[in-house]
Amino acid sequence: MSFTIEERGRPNTQEYRVFFKNSEGKYISPFHDIPIYANEAENIFHAVVEVPRWTNAKMEIATKDPLNPLKQDVKKGNLRYVANVFPHKGYIWNYGAIPQTWEDPGHKDSDTGCCGDNDPIDICDIGSKVCSRGEIIKVKVLGTLALIDEGETDWKVIVINMEDPEASDYNNIDDVRRLKPGYLEATFDWFKRYKVPDGKPENQFAFNGEFKDRDFAIKTVKSTHEFWKALISSKTNAGELNCMNTSVSDSPFCCSGGDAEAVVHAVSSCYIHTIHRIRVDKWFYYDK
Repeated sequence: MSFTIEERGRPNTQEYRVFFKNSEGKYISPFHDIPIYANEAENIFHAVVEVPRWTNAKMEIATKDPLNPLKQDVKKGNLRYVANVFPHKGYIWNYGAIPQTWEDPGHKDSDTGCCGDNDPIDICDIGSKVCSRGEIIKVKVLGTLALIDEGETDWKVIVINMEDPEASDYNNIDDVRRLKPGYLEATFDWFKRYKVPDGKPENQFAFNGEFKDRDFAIKTVKSTHEFWKALISSKTNAGELNCMNTSVSDSPFCCSGGDAEAVVHAVSSCYIHTIHRIRVDKWFYYDK
């Protein structure tokens, strides 16, 4: 199973979109049409890379837009870039999401005591490869960190790309701690402080910031898949989410290939000539 992307608009503008196609060249939703499993028997999952390692533009699956393309997050009318909080530069992993999952905002998690954040579950790929925006990778789950973001449960699942030459050496969260010393501590620090330069307080965590192991993480991912199933079948109210898809045959939101093409063609394919100068090299320092 292979996937390709089609970019529309100019990067670093609010019009920029990244649409997805399947192996037949048909437009699909990365949220709903890419299968959660690459190999269900071995608990290998697909993941959509939204933000390549070392980059700053906060790209994300547009859950409220038809076909859910990637677009850059906007806050107060401005494109959003994560700050470099010393010693970190941009995102320190390939960051993305597992398709066909959903953190239900109407479900209070029994472990964290908070409801979900209304998004697909997030992944941090610790593999050595710097992936491309929109790349679909097959990942092994190693553990998870329970971020509490403005009162919502926002799981960060630690994974490794199955194409990484050292993937066979990583099977649980303790392997990361042993083979990449300092990486988990840096991950915790990154999520704790990345919003501080924007004037927000440090983020909080469930379990006192402890990383949970592989089995816990896989169970969490699978539970969000069940929430997604209820969403895509309209058993749960979608609210503002757009569940348009082209492959979930029993979904009331399933559309034709022609309808999907119309969505994409309605988005400008022309580059906007305005030059947007971005500054993402500044370092932010503050006393821990």
